[in-house]
Amino acid sequence: METKEAFRIALQSLWANKLRTVLTLLGVVIGVASVIAVVTLVNGANVYVATKVNKQGADVFTISKQAAFTGNYAEFLTYEKRKIISLDDYRAVQSECQHCLSVGALQASIGKIVYGTQSSTDTTIRGYTSLMAEMQNLDIVEGRDMTQADEDHAAHVALIGSDIEENLLKGDDPIGKEIRVDGVPYTIIGLGEKQGKTLGQSQDNWVAVPLTTFRKTYGTAKTLTIYAKAGSAPGAMETATDEARVLMRGRRHDLPGAPDSFTLETSDTLVGLWKQISGGFEAVAVAIAGISLVVGGIVIMNIMLVSVTERTREIGVRKALGARRDDILKQFLMESATMAFLGGAVGVVLGVGAAEGITVLLGFPAAVALWSIFAGLFVAASVGLFFGVYPARKAAELDPIVALRSEF
Repeated sequence: METKEAFRIALQSLWANKLRTVLTLLGVVIGVASVIAVVTLVNGANVYVATKVNKQGADVFTISKQAAFTGNYAEFLTYEKRKIISLDDYRAVQSECQHCLSVGALQASIGKIVYGTQSSTDTTIRGYTSLMAEMQNLDIVEGRDMTQADEDHAAHVALIGSDIEENLLKGDDPIGKEIRVDGVPYTIIGLGEKQGKTLGQSQDNWVAVPLTTFRKTYGTAKTLTIYAKAGSAPGAMETATDEARVLMRGRRHDLPGAPDSFTLETSDTLVGLWKQISGGFEAVAVAIAGISLVVGGIVIMNIMLVSVTERTREIGVRKALGARRDDILKQFLMESATMAFLGGAVGVVLGVGAAEGITVLLGFPAAVALWSIFAGLFVAASVGLFFGVYPARKAAELDPIVALRSEF
């Protein structure tokens, strides 16, 4: 029997029992769909994190009170007990780090923005030094960036995100307009580029004011995040981070051999931490999918055994007409593999659809990985073949005389 003929017969058999086929495929569909959905979401998040890190700059490192990603509650408690990163720490790194090309600092809070009769709540208020937009590779699409003079004079000027322009100013030219940030008036001098959403949360609902002005309004008890640019020369990052670490450890009186009382992170550190976290999600997805596929495979085996019993007379007729053992084996293996492959195809479509749906509803980034689609289809077909071997062998080994006497 040719493979093409075996495939045609398999499709006819599956079509003749449509409801049974659909119910049989549920396990395979769920398994493949869960893997595709999680891999698509994790791949999208990996692309997003890599893009954001690269946008910040591979030659930029940060010094902060706590890490960007916290692995567990014990770590969080450790971070909370640390001293804040102070303005004096920033100034020390700025003046004493000889291998840092430039140094900036950021402080943040949450507040309310008012323009005329319009208002915005839960807006991130950022206190910027004059180099922070450059450090974060934030393009100012209208107006100008902050200057050292703005910082020195604690000027009441502000940069805004696109959400503020769209929702409060309603598309009016923002430059020169006055807004109130937690009741304090500021003049808009620049508009930042649109950054979109992450996990359903807008990245454009922000206002940045000079750090000196920020501290006058919100106090000096908040911790800073120090940004430093090391340059792109070979070894520059390692040299600059080592120098900054020594400076910070000396200022904070960290004992020799004791861990740092602060967190110094590079782009590689952030990407590595995220991959550890995302790897956990993928492992859970693979475990769930593995269970679903095993269950689906057992159901396929059971249905194929039923099919062999129901078609015993058909098998006897085929053998009587000259069908060989291998022909019967190929026919039933093709049927089980086709069934599982179709389930895998449906699972791929549902998985990608679920991931895209989550992206639309929650703003979670998604990126389809082609390898995951091929892997899902291959694994599904393999499950069908593996669990179809026993029923196919049972069909192939039937005695044609006994099979012809069957009442089925």
